[in-house]
Amino acid sequence: MDFLEVLTPFLAVAGAVLAAVVLGWILRRVAARALRKVPQIQEVTRKSRAPLQAVLAVFGVRIALGATARDTVWYPPVDYTLVLALIVSLAWLLVTVLSIVETVVLRHYENSSRDNRRARRLKTQIMLARRVAVAVIITLTLATVLLTIDEVRALGAGILASAGLISIVAGLAVQSSLSNVFAGVQLAFTDAIRVEDVVLVEGEMGTIEEITMTYVVVQSWDERRLILPSTYFTSTPFENWTRRRSELLGTVELDLDWRVPIEKMRVRLREILDASDLWDNRTGTLQITKATDGMVRARILVSAADSGALWDLQCLVREQMVGFIQSRFPDALPRQRWEAVSPSSSAAPTSNRATNDDAGTHPSDGRLFTGSPEAEKRRADFSGPGEDVLDEREARTGS
Repeated sequence: MDFLEVLTPFLAVAGAVLAAVVLGWILRRVAARALRKVPQIQEVTRKSRAPLQAVLAVFGVRIALGATARDTVWYPPVDYTLVLALIVSLAWLLVTVLSIVETVVLRHYENSSRDNRRARRLKTQIMLARRVAVAVIITLTLATVLLTIDEVRALGAGILASAGLISIVAGLAVQSSLSNVFAGVQLAFTDAIRVEDVVLVEGEMGTIEEITMTYVVVQSWDERRLILPSTYFTSTPFENWTRRRSELLGTVELDLDWRVPIEKMRVRLREILDASDLWDNRTGTLQITKATDGMVRARILVSAADSGALWDLQCLVREQMVGFIQSRFPDALPRQRWEAVSPSSSAAPTSNRATNDDAGTHPSDGRLFTGSPEAEKRRADFSGPGEDVLDEREARTGS
């Protein structure tokens, strides 16, 4: 009879562990079947196997020992250890459940296009919310574990009495860390930047790869990672190229001689753009923006669907235009000249050089703010708030 009494707790523990393994497997299969349409759900539920089985096993073992060995000498310390294990395993399971919820929610807002702003905003906010929740779970777990110790509970009154002093000291100690945490939350929920946004920071173009509570990871075009504190984006000006949409404008500048045939260059620019799949058919203009120091500056403005296409399009236009000028109009290459003019020379010498008159023209290609619907829209964007608003401001100032 004594042998059976000793063996019974061990048999109960073995049965509890076996039941936990079987029940955990069943629950995982049910969850995987219910969420079978969610990508990567198998991998996520596989990660939940260990914490789920740990919770079930610890819970089952505690019940089994409570029913079979409550009167033994070794039961109290073992039961206390099981309580701590149950608290930790529950926290582990909650963290895993948050990962599953994140995957399921994001499945409904997949980034199906390059400019799905809503999906990217939601992804940013959910990722940060999960991190905040994980931090809260870990903090509460540590607090719960400590409160299971009688000595710690006895110190509770003294800690509360000196909470004012402790809060001041702690606030000064973690001021920098807390400012980064608040900045991270601000970035996620004010929509200043989102995951996959294209930004220009510290002179580097890159993509927002990750936003945490304390720092932001920017992946540069050459696959380097810039790690910046969250406060950088709340206190330092930066460029967000995909804040509202991914389409961008870019420039190509060429310093040329005064004899450059502008209209022929415009015709060639149109041919280059029409033949390229990088151009999005929005903007393609050529204007002379400077005519000093013996040269003229041709400024080409082109548009593309995103920053990568824009970079390649700028390089393509630059290479094609340089080759065009070299082969067709070498006299238009930049040069320095000195000319001695006698007083009796003619002020208007004749020349049989090619002019712009014999070139096909694209009048709209020479206008940035007029001549096309896109240009007129750009003109409206830079025309100010409107006469009504200006009159209202003037009236308020006068009064």
